[in-house]
Amino acid sequence: MTRVFSGVKPTGHLTLGNYLGAMRRWAEVDQHQADALFCVVDLHALTVDHDPARVRRLSRQAATLLLAAGLDPELCTVFVQSHVDEHARLSYLLECVASDGEMRRMIQYKEKAPREQARGGSVRLSLLTYPVLMAADILAYGTHEVPVGDDQTQHVELARDLAVRFNHRYGHTFVVPKATPPKVAARVMNLQDPTAKMGKSDDSGPGIVYLLDEPDVVRKKVMRAVTDSGREVVYDREGRPGVANLLEILAACQGGNPEALSGAYDSYGALKKDTAEAVVEVLRPVQERHRELCADPAYVERVLRRGAEKAREMARPMVDAAYRAIGLLPA
Repeated sequence: MTRVFSGVKPTGHLTLGNYLGAMRRWAEVDQHQADALFCVVDLHALTVDHDPARVRRLSRQAATLLLAAGLDPELCTVFVQSHVDEHARLSYLLECVASDGEMRRMIQYKEKAPREQARGGSVRLSLLTYPVLMAADILAYGTHEVPVGDDQTQHVELARDLAVRFNHRYGHTFVVPKATPPKVAARVMNLQDPTAKMGKSDDSGPGIVYLLDEPDVVRKKVMRAVTDSGREVVYDREGRPGVANLLEILAACQGGNPEALSGAYDSYGALKKDTAEAVVEVLRPVQERHRELCADPAYVERVLRRGAEKAREMARPMVDAAYRAIGLLPA
């Protein structure tokens, strides 16, 4: 059976982009068709300056939202990364296979390192090496497919490269995974800057729809979305990114095609109104279920505890095999 792994990083409140680009597919498709694991990758949140209490709070919120989005612990494994030691164990072995040049070519490091320096802080070594930890997250479970948005495909390519290199040097150990991005809205863009993704770590709140935004807040953000010069509603990702982003969001919410939808509108206002209502309706059941789960925190804790136990049982044989293959004595 195909094994699937993916995760969310608790560096900010989860967004519409997280949901349309990944979480909804996990719930509607992946957990039904594969042996699926979904993880709150909290160790990745430590690569930049952070508030420990906030990381704990956002980790709990992210886990709750994964369940609210429809992940069923009877169908898939939901857990927190730091609860499974095999992730860190395997990460060091893969650092011994990766190269410095590979790490410095990673797009997110190129983007985030100058940002940290501009804020007057030092760049943590973990910011450079965390793609290797991400590869360990994937490879520890014999993952076949990683359902991610297109901004994460470079990390999956690194996992593939490290798996192939390790297998070549030390004997076949790892499954070589592949990224499986969704067909529509793989990368939802910021409503105020449609050339940038709708990132949960971004500070530009007006351009980001968060999963827990109230309906009126969602409507206000969408209605104020940046569009483009001209009046014709045309789907053109390069030439008219603002309108294209709205069409892609609407298509993802309704299950349609953005290019086909463009022909149904003769004004930006009508497109924005329909998009806002579509987003409100998509988020409504998620928010309702989130409120129910928040009223029963013990249930969420049980799910995470059982998920970690199951994940450890799955990962330990693979990581132990990697330790033997690379030349370490068994304990």
